[in-house]
Amino acid sequence: MSKFHVSLKKVVDDSYDVEIGFDLVNKLIDDLQFGLVGSRKKFAVITDSIVKDLYGAVICDRLREAGCQAEMFVFEAGEKSKTRAVKEQLEDAMLAQGFRRDCCVVAVGGGVVTDLAGFLAGTYGRGVPFVSYATTLLAAADASVGGKTAVDTPLATNLIGLFNQPKKVYIDVAAWKTLPGRQISSGMAETVKHAMLGDAELFDYLEAHMEEILAGDPDACTYIANANCRVKYEVVMKDERESGLREILNLGHTVGRAIETVSDYRLLHGEAVAVGLVAEMHLAMRLGHLTEEEMSRTVRLLKRANLPTEIPEYIDREALVKKLYTDKKVRDGKLRFVVQDGIGAMVEFAPGVYSVPVEEEVAREIIRSM
Repeated sequence: MSKFHVSLKKVVDDSYDVEIGFDLVNKLIDDLQFGLVGSRKKFAVITDSIVKDLYGAVICDRLREAGCQAEMFVFEAGEKSKTRAVKEQLEDAMLAQGFRRDCCVVAVGGGVVTDLAGFLAGTYGRGVPFVSYATTLLAAADASVGGKTAVDTPLATNLIGLFNQPKKVYIDVAAWKTLPGRQISSGMAETVKHAMLGDAELFDYLEAHMEEILAGDPDACTYIANANCRVKYEVVMKDERESGLREILNLGHTVGRAIETVSDYRLLHGEAVAVGLVAEMHLAMRLGHLTEEEMSRTVRLLKRANLPTEIPEYIDREALVKKLYTDKKVRDGKLRFVVQDGIGAMVEFAPGVYSVPVEEEVAREIIRSM
């Protein structure tokens, strides 16, 4: 018998910049043309059916004008497209167009685009670089920092994927002007979540400026774009691979993701998360970590953002309870929840432990009460 040891220790610097501004297409093209992804001149622009005419085609054309080879790959907009099947279709289309390991993926769109394209880039040719051009508030709040990429399955959301950091992220605040009001409100749910879990000052700002944000005020929108990145970075930098602290970013998502799926995506992601935040505030109150006044204050803020705060009548409550078990925090068949500690902090139940087991009947009672 013999043994051969394979030593593969490595140090990787996955640092990258998030550029926040207005009308950043020229900056994106300049960066790609002058070395952001090395000498690569072949770009797969991945976008959805809504964003393709707003930004995807423009970026593709500008890359070609700069002397690069660029092709646009489009899928149907919406959370229902965030699947292994759509990823496979995109990969096959790229292979048919001659894309190999010398390419770069440019993700142009919202959270579904960045999730799907980032996952594809991490596996295509065993990994090619990618950049994200975020065109929604939701993507700016939820997908710009952290490197979590994934697809959904009929049984669970976001459990098939990998950590894959982009070379750079561009948050084009001007693109928010193209969004329907409902999409802006959906993105506000993640912003409110960040304030609830880690930034009381941001919460105060949202209370003072919600109407300006919804109206697209440049200063207010730039402020929350920066604040979202800062809050999420302060968590991710301490726990990139979600071994403990990073679980707090799932505030509102245990119930929210279940609602999103059980509703068959009639609710947008942020709308479902908003309801999930209210459900988990009920839990925090039961456990003595949130006052009734703090909850009322938060519900008022969500309503001012035009977000739902109750579970829709058409959702089967029992099906929703069962769906909770697909959450990635479930351990040994037990539901687990992260819990906020007032406004702007989270409960640490033990050193490095940020989620707590919750009996199914407790979750059922909260869901039925909503």
